[in-house]
Amino acid sequence: MKIKILIRHRSMEMGGVEWLILDLLQNLPREVFDVTLLLTIFQGELRNEIPSDIKVISIQKGREDMSSNRWIRNLQLAKRAFILWYYRKNPKALYRDYIKKDYDIEIAPGYTDFDSVLKSPIPSRKIGWFHTDVSYDPNKDRVMYRINSLKKFDWVIFGSKQTRDIIKDLYHIEYPNSSVIYNAIKIDAAKEKSFKFPVSYDVHPVFSSMGRLHSRKNYHTLMNIHKRLLDEGYMHSIAVIGGGEEMENLKAQAKELNVEKTFILLDSQINPYPYIKNSDYFVLPSESESYPLTIGEVMGLEIPILSTNVGGIPEMIEHNYDGYLTEPTEDSIYEGMKLFLTHTALPEKLKENSKFSVRKFDNEQIHKQLANVFEEQFKLKQ
Repeated sequence: MKIKILIRHRSMEMGGVEWLILDLLQNLPREVFDVTLLLTIFQGELRNEIPSDIKVISIQKGREDMSSNRWIRNLQLAKRAFILWYYRKNPKALYRDYIKKDYDIEIAPGYTDFDSVLKSPIPSRKIGWFHTDVSYDPNKDRVMYRINSLKKFDWVIFGSKQTRDIIKDLYHIEYPNSSVIYNAIKIDAAKEKSFKFPVSYDVHPVFSSMGRLHSRKNYHTLMNIHKRLLDEGYMHSIAVIGGGEEMENLKAQAKELNVEKTFILLDSQINPYPYIKNSDYFVLPSESESYPLTIGEVMGLEIPILSTNVGGIPEMIEHNYDGYLTEPTEDSIYEGMKLFLTHTALPEKLKENSKFSVRKFDNEQIHKQLANVFEEQFKLKQ
């Protein structure tokens, strides 16, 4: 008898949680697990990456499938919002109308899915996944809601040791029914995709970066550093791969600073790897992170990494050996970037060492750890 798993998530827009879901769907052994993905909205760049043998249930269609007529589209969106509101208020109706059977395990792969899984009316074992560094969230009510929600799960998986430890340090809350399991990093796939098409940049050296355009990703600070270095005569460009709510603000900032040609906003890309492979360095300026998959992928592409020392990143990078760590401040990131631009022996050393460091990202072991957690929770349900 296979273990029946239901994974619940909003949609498949490009992001770390979505890549985690795809990795689960691709690598959980089919002879042991029967996996269903429930999407609130069948929407996003990664929806076509879902393996064809996975059952997908979607409550509502995505924007991609709606009318191009603005008035009809607005009516469709209003109808969709009402239906989703109804099922949020009536989870029993959702399971009756769409799910129609029991599952052994239900998984919330990110905090946006906590309520959906915890309100499930079926007697499943419930697993919550948490990837967020709570120390950088100024909204303490929101933080407390999330970390108290974690207590209600039968098991919690933390994406890095720091993610769990910071809750204990700041809020004195521990989770005995939990484990730390790093997200799998598909280095070989990133290498293969990096040669899919040519990329050329007008101004070298190039710092590439990748992440959702959110204020905590600190790209507004990175742009100020870029301008500061240019004004001091250090010619370079920066290419940022990612979309998000800060896009318009960053465009306006680039225009104001007159760096539109050298601070390149590439938006989301299904295949970002050629942009990274053809850059000279990689910079991650975030104020907070958990365990960003990008770090391992960039190491695999042998691009020297400069990153802020936040979240689970020091669990991935050994400072001054296979990457260079700075504080998440303008001056510290500035000094690191200036070092890369003026002492080329440093990034060359990091590049050489990264060839050996990628061995620490053991996906086979990660998949075994996940399978063991799911099998143990299934036994406890019996």
